[in-house]
Amino acid sequence: MDVITTIILAFGMSMDAFAAALGKGATLKKPGIKEALRTGVIFGGVEMLTPLIGWGIGLAASKYVMAWDHWVAFILLAILGGRMIIGGLRHSPAEECTAPERHGFLVLAMTAVATSLDALAVGVGLAFLQVNILVTALAIGGATTIMATTGVMVGRFIGPILGKWAEVLGGVVLVGIGCTILIEHLGLLN
Repeated sequence: MDVITTIILAFGMSMDAFAAALGKGATLKKPGIKEALRTGVIFGGVEMLTPLIGWGIGLAASKYVMAWDHWVAFILLAILGGRMIIGGLRHSPAEECTAPERHGFLVLAMTAVATSLDALAVGVGLAFLQVNILVTALAIGGATTIMATTGVMVGRFIGPILGKWAEVLGGVVLVGIGCTILIEHLGLLN
């Protein structure tokens, strides 16, 4: 794979992480660059590891991974998104000023895993091509770090505009990503 193809793949793989980070940033109380970078590094790290794991698994069990990855991503994103939607609908106006300053590591890691399962499937596919998997995984992780960090910072400006609906919108985005992954893998758009 040439450099341009690798860059396009890397940024293409990071778009769902951007959307999820946008929702995460919108629900925080004025996240700064430190929190945005923390989120970006968590998302990027997970997104870098998943194609490596997929590549390793792809040599032995590609049909099993590809048969279930979309369901796992859909379920995780639906649960996380559903929790955000319910949480956003339960908030009273008085709670808006008490938005969290950061998300817990586990929440970010689970969201990152859910949005990176497509990278796992890509890793499985890359096992059958002549690619440098380490360079490709680093490119995907780097692009995701940039996109997720940017997503949190953009979410910072959207959050105050949307108020309590930012969390609902973030949840809808996660559920939407999950549904899109499921629909694409099931071939319902053909």
